Amino acid sequence: MNVLERAQAPTPKFFKVLRTIGLALLAVSGSIVAAPVVLPAVVVSVAGYAAVVGGVLSAVSQITVEDSAKKQQATDER
Repeated sequence: MNVLERAQAPTPKFFKVLRTIGLALLAVSGSIVAAPVVLPAVVVSVAGYAAVVGGVLSAVSQITVEDSAKKQQATDER
C-alpha cells in the first residue's frame, strides 16, 4: 500500500479528530506568525513550533488507515 492509496483509504474516527485539531492549530499559528502587528518574540516562536506540530499531526493522521481497509488491500493483492 503506497502513500497515495493510504491517503485515500478510510481514516479511523480518532485520527479524523486529531487531523482536525492539527489543521486548526496550523491555522491559528499561521495567523499569529503573519499578524501585521508586532508581537513578542516568544509568542511568534511558539506559534512557529505550533505550526510544525499541527502540520505533522495532520499529515500522520491523514495516512493512518483502518485495519479493514488494509486487510482488504492485502486480500486484493493476492
